[in-house]
Parts: sequence; C-alpha cells; structure tokens
Amino acid sequence: MKTNITVPCCQQSSKIRSLSITTMRQLCSIVVCVVLFLSGCQSSTSATLPTTSTQSATTPITNAKDVSNTSIPTPTETSISTEILTDESADDVRDKLSINDTLTNDPLPTLTLVMVGDILLHTPVEQSALQDDGSYNFDALFAHTNDAILAADLALVNQEVIIGGETLGISGYPCFNAPFALCDSLKDAGFDVICHATNHALDKGKTGLLSCYQNWTEHYPELAILGIHDNAESADELFLYTVNTNSSDPDFNSFTIAILNYTYGTNGIPLPKDMPYAVDLLDEKAVIADLQAAKDVADFIVVCPHWGTEYQTQPDAYQKKWAQIFLENGVDLVIGTHPHVIEPIEWMQDETTGHEMLIYYSLGNYVNWTSSSGKTIANRMVGGMATVTITLDEDGNTIISDYGIEALVCHLEAGTNGVTTYFLSDYTQELASQNVICSQDSNFSKEYCVDLCNDVWGSLWH
Repeated sequence: MKTNITVPCCQQSSKIRSLSITTMRQLCSIVVCVVLFLSGCQSSTSATLPTTSTQSATTPITNAKDVSNTSIPTPTETSISTEILTDESADDVRDKLSINDTLTNDPLPTLTLVMVGDILLHTPVEQSALQDDGSYNFDALFAHTNDAILAADLALVNQEVIIGGETLGISGYPCFNAPFALCDSLKDAGFDVICHATNHALDKGKTGLLSCYQNWTEHYPELAILGIHDNAESADELFLYTVNTNSSDPDFNSFTIAILNYTYGTNGIPLPKDMPYAVDLLDEKAVIADLQAAKDVADFIVVCPHWGTEYQTQPDAYQKKWAQIFLENGVDLVIGTHPHVIEPIEWMQDETTGHEMLIYYSLGNYVNWTSSSGKTIANRMVGGMATVTITLDEDGNTIISDYGIEALVCHLEAGTNGVTTYFLSDYTQELASQNVICSQDSNFSKEYCVDLCNDVWGSLWH
C-alpha cells in the first residue's frame, strides 16, 4: 500500500519558470495599485492589498495523515481596481478589501489536465530521430502539439517503451528500448507526469528499468515518474498535486489530486525476485489499498491503467471489471492506454453512493510506425489528447467542470525528422496522401480518420 506520500521535487521546470515570470508581472501591477491607493488616502491609516495567485504543492509528506504544503506560485487572472480611495475610514477600507468584494475576489481554483497516449517507438520512428551527427532528437514528434501540452497546468503521457539508453542497444518491436534523448524531448514538449507502467516496462529486464528510472530521477527531478520503481521506498510513494488561490493560506480554496498508474502485466516477463515492487501492477488487493490511502489525503483521484485488448475499439470485460472497481473505490477520472487504438469515453455512476467517474477507455497511439499491413491498420494512426478541467465549486466539492478529446493523427514520412503528430483539425488530405501508412492500408485518408473519431467518440471530439 502506498502509505508514504510525496509530491514532485521543488526544482522548477521550464513550464514553472514561465509561470513565475507572469506572476512577477502580476505583482508589479499590484505595486502600482498600492501606490495609487496610498497617494489618494488623506489619513495616515494604511491597508495592505491581498494578492491572488494559484499554487502547486511541492513539499514531501511522510505521513498520510499529516499533510502540510509549501507552494510554488503560478498565475491566475485577477481583476484589481486602480480607483483612488479617498475620505474612507480604516474599517471602510477593510470592508472594500474583503474576500467577497469585487475588488479582490479570489477565483475558485481550477486545474487544466491533458494526457496523450502511447509513445510507441517502432524502429522506423527511432531511425527518423537519428540525426546526421549520430545523436538522437525526438523533438519533431511534438512540434505540432507542444503548445497545447505546455498550456496545460498538468500534462501526462503514456511512455509505452522503456528508456534504457544507448548502452543497452536501441531497439524496436518486440523488445523495445529508447535512447535517453527521448527524455529531453518529453520534458521540452511540456509533460509533467510520465506514466511508465506498461507491458514493455521489463523489455530490457531489471537493468533497463533501473537505467530508465535513475536517468529520470537524476536528470529530471522536476518530473513525476509513475508506475516503475528502483526501490521499495519509491514504490510506496503517492503523487499529489495541490492547487489553491491564496498565497497566504494554502488551505484556503484549495484541492489536491492524486495520480496512480498501473499495468495489466509485463508480457510474461516476471518481476525481478529482489524487486517485487519494480512495476505497479493491476493487483486488486494492492490497488484498493492504494486508493484508500489516496482518499485520505486527496480530494480527487486520477488512475491511468494500461489495459484492454489491442486494436479493439470497444472496451473489453477486463476493462469493465476494473472500471467498476475504480468507481466503487472513489476514483474520479480514469484515462486508459494500451489497445493502440481509440476507445469510447463515458461517465459511470455508483448506484449506491451516487459517485460519478469519467472514463477514457483508451487514448490510442500518440506515435507509432507498425510494420503490419492490411485492413484497420489505419486505426493505429489515430490517437487522442484528453482535456479535463478540474475545479473546486462553490460548495467545496472538487469536480470535473469541463472535458473533451482532441483527435490526433500520426504522420509518417521517410527521412530524418519525418515522423510527427498533428491535431486532426490541422491535418490536410494532401498530408494524408503523403503518409507512408497509405502503402500499408490503402483506406487511410483524412476522411477515414474523421469517420473513425465519429464512430468511437460521437460528437464529443468536435
């Protein structure tokens, strides 16, 4: 059971740095407001304008029942009047500066979360990232989507293959291994949470898993790595992320989300005998214990399961079974991966408690270049970016206030940097006709991709 509770390291990512700059600009505006206020006062009484900012908790917590938060400020839009106040008593000024006054209303905290599906590096994808100087660079994969990823407060990705580094040999199907350069590209694209619990987590054995995990933690401590572990202490950690709108009181107008990541298995490769904690598996007893621990410290629970039947566009009995387990144990949002094709999105409700849960059964592939040919291969080119807005409502409940899906299409061309992913809304039939996958499934076209999204997602993706 995950009883040791932790949150991401305090070091700032590029995303956090850009937010901090915006926050400084907001503080400058507040200083101007204060100067205007003081210049207009006719008495010696002074008042301090409260500031408003969004916070994300980053303090390690060692006891699930003793949660204290230290926060990194991020910006939130606030409307601060520059009206000069005159002939006001101190009490009147305090009244104007109350939290319920339109002058300085604290907005309800809101988190925008996005997630994309499988980063599945078949050999041609890795070859496309091989540069003329012999180095690898995967930035092209995210060139057309990274603005949306960076814009989210929290961005998740399913890292399908292990990133064990070049020393172990770069390889594609069936036993994958990616170069460390992929980590740079994932970070620069804007991802905050890397989900590694997949059936390929042990493709390079214990050595590959340790190499992958330790590279992440040593060089990218600002990112959260879920689903794999190098020691028992790591396996007992729970990822938490807290948002609030009051810099002086982290408990005011705040909510905390927990994110967990599991896989159905590891392709028959057993867990290392001395590392039974190496990969988080969908073991019912262990998962329920984790969810109960999460409920003690979080207001909202997200689970990212690696599950389902490959290439099937409808959820199977295994997914339905686990969805019910998640629902009954208080999960609020499920975002699934593994089938390599998109699957439906639906709400579930517990008939006993009334608890509701939003579930994305499968986001499909973000990138892949299968060697297979034939009918429905084109389905593997279509993926989704889940978009979810989580908000603290006026009654103090943490809710999903908005959600949707952005359709993605993987574009394949031969040559260096020839593989990339587009939003389907930006994709043209001309590009589709140039996609190498046409030679493997002649049905592929932009219209085919649109029809698939309509069949699986209905009107939700428009």
